[in-house]
Amino acid sequence: MWYLRGCPQGPLKDTILTHSDQPRPLQSRASGPLTGKVRVPGDKSISHRALILGALSVGETRISGLLEGEDVLNTAKSMQALGARVERTGDFAWKVNGVGVAGFAQPKVALDFGNSGTGCRLVMGAVAGCPISAVFDGDASLRSRPMRRILDPLEKIGAKVTSGSEGGRLPLTLQGARDPLPITYKTPVASAQIKSAVLLAGLAAPGITTVIETEASRDHTELMLKHFGADVTSVQEGQHGRRITLVGQPELHGANVVVPADPSSAAFPIVAALIVEGSDVVLSDVMTNPLRTGLFTTLREMGAFIEESEVRGDAGEPMARLRVRASKLRGVEVPPERAPSMIDEYLVLAVAASFAEGTTIMRGLQELRVKESDRLEATAAMLRVNGVKVEISGDDMIVEGRGHVPGSGTVATHMDHRIAMSALVMGCASDQPVTVDDTGFIATSFPDFIPMMRSLGAEFS
Repeated sequence: MWYLRGCPQGPLKDTILTHSDQPRPLQSRASGPLTGKVRVPGDKSISHRALILGALSVGETRISGLLEGEDVLNTAKSMQALGARVERTGDFAWKVNGVGVAGFAQPKVALDFGNSGTGCRLVMGAVAGCPISAVFDGDASLRSRPMRRILDPLEKIGAKVTSGSEGGRLPLTLQGARDPLPITYKTPVASAQIKSAVLLAGLAAPGITTVIETEASRDHTELMLKHFGADVTSVQEGQHGRRITLVGQPELHGANVVVPADPSSAAFPIVAALIVEGSDVVLSDVMTNPLRTGLFTTLREMGAFIEESEVRGDAGEPMARLRVRASKLRGVEVPPERAPSMIDEYLVLAVAASFAEGTTIMRGLQELRVKESDRLEATAAMLRVNGVKVEISGDDMIVEGRGHVPGSGTVATHMDHRIAMSALVMGCASDQPVTVDDTGFIATSFPDFIPMMRSLGAEFS
């Protein structure tokens, strides 16, 4: 079994790695069969939420399997700056002593989230319900990303932006509400980040906070709030939506959390195993929450061999062992209502579609335009530069699969870790090598992606 490397034990200090000043290019070329058994990093969504809810609880929270990438470490550091005690106790094992709901202290430094939109937006929600102000900042990529749709509902709860950049972009100062109000809020798009920010702010408000979604987004926040003792209910709203209600001002209690392996990270070795002839790869403890497995559903529709076994669960999150074998893939149409369950996986799905026979149409991808980069355009550029025919029509992406990819292109990552990993996966089976202009940002979510892929047989140099 291959695992991520650890980092020193003890209190969280300046353990966050900085991005390299110089680009780190890497070339991926066709390899022999990929084989082996791996555990990809802990789920990033669960890792962020375990740290935040541990900090908002009374007592001690112990977390095992935490993702120790830059994004999550930045969230851990922000929880420490807000008054919680955060300590690493072993490999992927962390302890948080919380301050209780609305108990955050005035931070003495800006909360720097690096490249992490998830960490930043969730912590905005948590801070919005506290009578403090905090400066939120990040790297150049995060500073370019819109925050207004998070800030709009938080301002209805009573928080205020007292300083900020144009369009609600970072850096900005958020003044939390002294008397937070419960609200009913209908999200403009299917976004777990908007929903989670409202629910986290609603913890401090008296009465009932309600979020209505026309398309159900990831439910990790609801499940983990229940795990920590909150009164949360979720019922169907319309054909595809959900109505989530939260009773405010609970006393959350510290809880143990086992973080399952991240299905978004698992997507990369899964697709690599599917497209490299003769491959047979096993991934352990992968989260199989149905609101996160749209990629697995789509790949199976394309003809992929993905077998589940050893199903179990923790904190409401199911997980399973996945066995993946190389498969002949065919083009399919992916419906727009599936987008919330696989929004981070469309990049590597586009790679799989490039090696499939026939046309794959991915519909309703507008959310890809507001990620670390404009992922819709960046994904299309990644395919085109390597000889794949692709078209963007509105918010749809259409990939013409020919069963193979010519390769030989250099991919511009735009400081986006998922573009970098997707391009490296493409090179594992392309006719000619694929070059990635900078792999430094991979560390934000999957610090040991490169050595893990090499352990399976990938040829990176």
